[in-house]
Amino acid sequence: MAKPTKTTEIAPVEPVNNPNPKLIVDPPFWLRYLIHKKAEKVISPARRAAARQNAEAARQSAGDPHVIEYFHQLDDPYSHLTAQILARFAARYDVVVKPHLIHATGGKNQPRLAELAAWARKDAQLIAPYYGLSFPENAPRTPSEALQEQAANFLAALSPEAFIEIIAEASTALWQGDAAFFAKQKETANGAAARAAGSARLQELAHYSGATFYYAGEWYWGVDRLFYLEARLRDLSANKQAVSDYLVTRPEIDTGGVDASAFTLDFYPSLNSPYSSIIFDKTIEMKNACHIGFNHKPVLPMIMRGVTATQAKGSYIFFDTKREAESLGVPFGPIQTPIGEPTRTAYSLLPWAFEMGKDEALMSSLLHAAWHENLPLHKKAKMRKAVERAGLDWSQASKLLGNPDWKKLVAQHQHEMVEGMGLWGVPSYRLSGPDNEEDLMVWGQDRLWLVAAEIKRRAGAISE
Repeated sequence: MAKPTKTTEIAPVEPVNNPNPKLIVDPPFWLRYLIHKKAEKVISPARRAAARQNAEAARQSAGDPHVIEYFHQLDDPYSHLTAQILARFAARYDVVVKPHLIHATGGKNQPRLAELAAWARKDAQLIAPYYGLSFPENAPRTPSEALQEQAANFLAALSPEAFIEIIAEASTALWQGDAAFFAKQKETANGAAARAAGSARLQELAHYSGATFYYAGEWYWGVDRLFYLEARLRDLSANKQAVSDYLVTRPEIDTGGVDASAFTLDFYPSLNSPYSSIIFDKTIEMKNACHIGFNHKPVLPMIMRGVTATQAKGSYIFFDTKREAESLGVPFGPIQTPIGEPTRTAYSLLPWAFEMGKDEALMSSLLHAAWHENLPLHKKAKMRKAVERAGLDWSQASKLLGNPDWKKLVAQHQHEMVEGMGLWGVPSYRLSGPDNEEDLMVWGQDRLWLVAAEIKRRAGAISE
C-alpha cells in the first residue's frame, strides 16, 4: 500500500512569485504559434534526415573520420555508467572519440542541483543491473571534491585513446573513494582547466548534461540513448563488426502474465509534458494488463510550478521526445502547447472527471489534442472536442470550466511528488507493495520499463 502523506502545510498549486516570466507561463497567441513552428522544425523527420545527409556529405568531402565528442562529468552517476561501455563502443565502431571533462551545468538547465545529484545516484543504481552494468553499492551521493580534483588532474594528462581505455577503472576508483589509485598515477595536468574547457565546449554546442555524446548535430544521453547513436552509425556503415545487438539494450515494458492486484502504482503526469504525452497511454495499458491498483495524479507543468528551463533545453526535449515516440511506436506532433490558461481550464474539469470515472480518458484525449493533433486548447471549440472524445458531456463540462476545486487536488499531488518523493520532473511513478518492499519512486517516460520489471520481480517473489 502507498505510504500516507504526513499532515503538513501544502504549498499553493502555483507559486506566488514564479521565477519564470509571465510571457512563458501564459504565452499569448503569437508566442504559442512561434513555439509550434519551432517545434515542427525540431521534430521533423524530413529535416532530420536532410541534416544527416548534409553532415555526412560534408564529412566525406573533407575526408574526415566520424568524430564523436563525449562529455564526462566526474560526479555524475550517469557518466559512471557510460564510462563502463566507452571503450567497447570505441572498439566496435570506426569512429574517433574525443572525450571532454566537464562541471555540472546547474542554473536554469539543471535546477535543484543537490536534489538532482541525489536522484541521479539512486536512479543509476536502480538501472545498472538491467543494463549489465554496476554502481558501487556504498558510494556517496557524490565523490569528494579532493578526489575529483585528483581524478581530473590524472585524466586531463591522458591522450583521448588512453582516456577511453582507463575511464571505467578511474571512475570506479573515484566513486569507491580509492585515493591510492590516483596517488600512484605519475602523469598529471591541470584538471580544473580541462573541466572549464570541456564545459565551455558543451555550452558552445548548446547542451547542458554530462554522460552525453555529440555527433554531427545530434545529442545522445548516456546508456539510455546510446542505441540511437549505434543505429545511426550502422546506417552509415561505420560499424567494424557485423553485429545485430546493441551495447546497451533498453528492456521492454512487459508485465505479461503478472497479477499485480496486491500492489499500487501512483502516476504523476502533466498536460504540458511532451514525455507524458507519449507514455500516458502505455502506462494505462500496462496497469490494465496487470490489474495493479492505480492512482492517476496529474500535476501542473514544471514551468507553472516555478521550475526554470531554457530554450536550448526545450529544443532538446522536443527532439528527444520525437525519437522516443518513434521507438515506442506512438505519434508525436504536430504540437500546440497547452501551458498556462488551457491547462488551468482543462484541470478545472478533473474533479468532475474523477467522479465520472473518466479522468484517464480525459487526460489521454487532452494530451493527444495538444501533442499529436495540433489542437489549440485555448480555443473553446477545441477543448470541447477533447472533452467529448473522452466520453464527457460538454453541456455539463462548460458549466464547470474555471471551477477552482481542482487546485486543492493538484496541489496535493504535487506535494506528494515533490516533498514526499523528492521528484519534480514528469511523468513520475511510485510503486508500492508488498509491505516488506521499499516503494520504487522514479521519473521519466524511459523508466516505465523499470516499473514493469519491478512489478514482475515483486510478483514473482510473492508467488515463490
